[in-house]
Amino acid sequence: MMAPQERSSDRSAMLAEALARVALGDRAAFATLYKACSAHLFGVILRINPDRAQAEDILQDVFVTLWRVAPSFDAARSQPMTWLTSIARHRAIDSRRRHKTAVQTVSRVAAGREPDQEVDLLADLPSADPGPLELLQQAAQAQDLARCIETLSAEQQQCMALTYYQGLSHAEVAQHLAQPLGTVKSWLRRALGALKDCLDRHPAAKPNKA
Repeated sequence: MMAPQERSSDRSAMLAEALARVALGDRAAFATLYKACSAHLFGVILRINPDRAQAEDILQDVFVTLWRVAPSFDAARSQPMTWLTSIARHRAIDSRRRHKTAVQTVSRVAAGREPDQEVDLLADLPSADPGPLELLQQAAQAQDLARCIETLSAEQQQCMALTYYQGLSHAEVAQHLAQPLGTVKSWLRRALGALKDCLDRHPAAKPNKA
């Protein structure tokens, strides 16, 4: 019979391999990762945000994030489940903070001119959804941003992913990467400067001021 330590080691190896394959764009590995981890990560999220509907949305966001940041995982510095749990925990905390600060409206319904008639006060307001031109511009900006990120060093990309996709603080990034805090701040500062210079060379990446 396999000892618990051996089972844990085998599971970590399986998850590390799946993450490595996801980093290469392997959708089958992504499905394997979801099947192996989604229940555990959902439990982590629920402990922070007990609203089940919100927790399900957060879980989906976590796996969308994983698809993007899988290349930043380093098996030599962190256990796979510890890394995955950290992402889920930060996403849940961020979501809870956003819902706490969201503006609460009293009512969107008012009485109409006729008896028993109600009017939706928001029905005539313009939609906040982006239009076709805005969506096209956003797609161009995202494409340019992805191209510019590829020009960064591996260390800079990893710092950007941990800071802006996982929501880690500079100190947490330094601890995660086992690097001095000053080094991490320097990598991030140079990465942001390089991205700005790169994006300045791509007009599609800038908001249309016309």
